[in-house]
Amino acid sequence: MADTSNFQPFKRLALIGIGLIGSSIALRARRDGLADEIVICTRRAETLDKARELNLGDVYTDRVSEAVTDSDCVILCVPVGAFSSVGERMAGHLAPGAIVTDVGSVKRSVIDQLAPHIPDNVHLVPGHPIAGTEHSGPEAGFATLFDNRWQLLTPLESTDPEATERLAAFWRALGSQVDIMTPEHHDRVLAVTSHIPHLIAYNIVGTADDLAEITQSEVIKYSASGFRDFTRIAASDPVMWRDVFLHNKDATLEMLGRFSEDLAALQRAIRHGDGDLLFDHFTRTREIRRGIIEAGQETSEPNFGRYKTDS
Repeated sequence: MADTSNFQPFKRLALIGIGLIGSSIALRARRDGLADEIVICTRRAETLDKARELNLGDVYTDRVSEAVTDSDCVILCVPVGAFSSVGERMAGHLAPGAIVTDVGSVKRSVIDQLAPHIPDNVHLVPGHPIAGTEHSGPEAGFATLFDNRWQLLTPLESTDPEATERLAAFWRALGSQVDIMTPEHHDRVLAVTSHIPHLIAYNIVGTADDLAEITQSEVIKYSASGFRDFTRIAASDPVMWRDVFLHNKDATLEMLGRFSEDLAALQRAIRHGDGDLLFDHFTRTREIRRGIIEAGQETSEPNFGRYKTDS
């Protein structure tokens, strides 16, 4: 259970964007009293209406300037490609002492886009919750999304440590474990653990769909568990992932190059019948899976617990 005893609630929490992550923050913050007032801001009228219908906030607006005014914490929950535009609309309206953070899975680009618009008396503490599902939209959120998941913070060297700790305490209250690292290190790590896997998933599902000799109905009808897991990842928000790859280009290409080399080695092993190499490789990677389970980042249930949702 999250420890909220030492967290002093924010007076006014502004959520810019209200998809899966933003709505989950809103639900948990409301449930546990982590903010006196929650402001929901999104540019699409139908999304704002849905957020109001779900009672996610106290104030609803389509104007970023109105949302951030008097807010002591602003969380950007929009695709990373929109940060520069949002930063421009925030400029001049941020309250002195406010914390500005985000939930994007790229950090160097976020800093480069936002920093020019953040006054010296406002604290920029970029963040990234390692949590999510393939679903999107305000109706996809749930209050326990962040339980026992990692929240990575990448403050600037000039960021006030007290602001970083206050934001860390907020994320702990949301249920997360918190770690701090440089934005460059974050982008390289996430390129391996998240971005490349998503790229592979999008590619393999697209390849299956493109094969002329396999009809779409057969792909769906005969899907084994491996392909099903790929389709789950490949069902993620296309706008968000387009922006992730465009804004973490260098780290993604570096890791994609290394992946391509390793894939070529496996290709040679299959071609030449090198069973020992294949066995050794599969044995080593199996241990990584066990490590993830032991770290509490996955379940040890048969089929990873996904049989419950296959029907």
